[in-house]
Amino acid sequence: MSFQKRLRKTRNIGFAAHIDAGKTTTSERILYYTGRVHRIGEVDDGAATMDWMPQEMERGITITSAATTCEWDDHTINIIDTPGHVDFTVEVERSLRVLDGVVVIFCAVGGVQPQTETVWRQAERYGVPRLAFINKMDRIGANYHDVLHQMRTRLGAEAVALQLPIGAEDEFRGVVDLIEQKAWIYSDEMGAEGEEIAIPDDMVELVGLFREHLVVSLADMNPELEEKFFAGEDPTVEEMKSAVREATLAGKIVPVLAGSSLKNKAVQLVLDAIVDYLPSPLETAAVIGEHPKTGEQEERKPDPDEPFAALAFKVAADPFVGQLTYLRVYSGSVSKGDRILNADNGTKERISRILRMHANSREDIEQIGPGDIVAAVGLNATTTGDTLCAVNAPIVLERIAFPEPVISVVVEPKSQADEEKLNEALARLRLEDPSLHMETDDETGQQILSGMGELHLEIILDRLTREFSVGVNTGTPRVAYRETVTVAAEADERFVKQTGGRGQFAHVKLRVEPAAADEKLVYEDESKGNEIPPEFRGAVRGGVEDAMRGGPLAGYPAVGVKVTILGGSFHEVDSSDVAFRVAASLAFSAAFKYGRPTLLEPVMLAAVVTPDQYFGDVVNDVTTRRAQIVDVEPIGGNARTINLRVPLANMFGYATALRSLTQGRATYSMEPDRYDPVPQDKLEELTE
Repeated sequence: MSFQKRLRKTRNIGFAAHIDAGKTTTSERILYYTGRVHRIGEVDDGAATMDWMPQEMERGITITSAATTCEWDDHTINIIDTPGHVDFTVEVERSLRVLDGVVVIFCAVGGVQPQTETVWRQAERYGVPRLAFINKMDRIGANYHDVLHQMRTRLGAEAVALQLPIGAEDEFRGVVDLIEQKAWIYSDEMGAEGEEIAIPDDMVELVGLFREHLVVSLADMNPELEEKFFAGEDPTVEEMKSAVREATLAGKIVPVLAGSSLKNKAVQLVLDAIVDYLPSPLETAAVIGEHPKTGEQEERKPDPDEPFAALAFKVAADPFVGQLTYLRVYSGSVSKGDRILNADNGTKERISRILRMHANSREDIEQIGPGDIVAAVGLNATTTGDTLCAVNAPIVLERIAFPEPVISVVVEPKSQADEEKLNEALARLRLEDPSLHMETDDETGQQILSGMGELHLEIILDRLTREFSVGVNTGTPRVAYRETVTVAAEADERFVKQTGGRGQFAHVKLRVEPAAADEKLVYEDESKGNEIPPEFRGAVRGGVEDAMRGGPLAGYPAVGVKVTILGGSFHEVDSSDVAFRVAASLAFSAAFKYGRPTLLEPVMLAAVVTPDQYFGDVVNDVTTRRAQIVDVEPIGGNARTINLRVPLANMFGYATALRSLTQGRATYSMEPDRYDPVPQDKLEELTE
């Protein structure tokens, strides 16, 4: 098969959604129907192929994104199954960065849930075309039309139904295809074969209305269909599919499908839609990067004759082969044994093996080219986000942005023998997970591990024990507070030190004032003439940044501060980088104290789904946690979603409390929203 033909028949797609919407269940069915596995693994049984980590099997959730490859209708589909829990949103972020298309899965009962919105925003940022699959149509309270409405109002998506469900809840049997005007039902338990039937009589009118809406929507975007529409002609199936594909790739519409993965109904039609409507690597735009030395913009097209360029989007430790580096190849080709350049750090490395991954199993391949998503062995100097390229044609692609951690815990080895093992294990885990931070408290010498949430840190600590056999003691989880100023203030500090020989002298005057909450540091230098010589100005900024790492109020990092250097002075002999760095640090700390400093706390956007009978108890409980209720949405006939903003510090242990209040029938999810000033009584408590 020629290269162009192979690429045209390749799809790089991912499944993304809120937790428990059915991503892994759907991917298991796809692997079964494509012949990749011969037995369906169930998430609830801990037997899902894509959830291979022990922690995933026990909890029934996806923690790390898993890659696999399968074949359907003479097409190769590379699939990445991503986590739905907000604590592991970094996995979704880096997956969407390298995918050409994504299937966003919605629960027919829950609709648009908080993590769905996060995934949607991530896909929007990277311009990834989407299909929507409304799953769990067999569940009590399933409402296809309500989810369509939520997609349009809450996500701002031009959601266009390509299918209508036949029945709902326990009467869900199959779907009507609006393009082909065919109905499919799935009667056998495994759903291996769909049976074509006539469109049910009670649906004929509704199907007509929805098909007309589909044709009108496509005619608005496609001149050829518009002509046919005004001429009163019905477009052909091929013309409609072509128009849907064109509009989907342009991001103008989101085709919507329906089904039930758990009950094996209509999953094959999702595969058909992936092939029909999501892009091949040839249909994606050329990737843009910069020359590492000149900074000039360059592009790489999906062509094997272009210079090699790939992005390392994930690093994982494999007990059998060592470090695995997951790559998305954008241009050119390399073979096993070739030398390539890491453009971010200038290191030349040799690819010793190339592996096609299937969850945690693998198969060796000899060569890779544009569109391939594979794992490479031998790239030990490469980290997540690095660009790998041809030695003679360097290029640096845009790095992946990762969120800041919101929760910390003190970790220490149980014995001195575990200390070195703990440091090595944490270094390995941080290489795999860029959202995991590690630092040492200067005052206590304790190691502080920071992550995206309680579950994130719980999984990391569990892996330390299981995978690395490290005994660890942990302290109480701590919130990642931040410090800021509320008014403008100035300080004028000198650093003078005389010893027997050459002394140290520096003088810095600066002003601090509040900046936008999402800005860490806004820096301006208004010093005149030679008050601070140019060679020392970098040291002044370095001193400010040093002081910001631990604010003077309670030792938390400072954010949202504008610093203006107003002036200073120097000594021709005694001034040095070190002296100006210290003077700037002292001036910042002094000005910060005069600027009425306060603490900022992370506030979470949470959604609690509860049966109506527990609604009052749940509201009373979240109110005591300083929660602000944003709105309440009814779900089905007997449940509600409570959307609220609540300080993270008040949500420790909430999962247990919620289970106790509702006999285990309510669920909740959270994601970081913003930082807000802490109340005065809390401020006094934290700064004592």
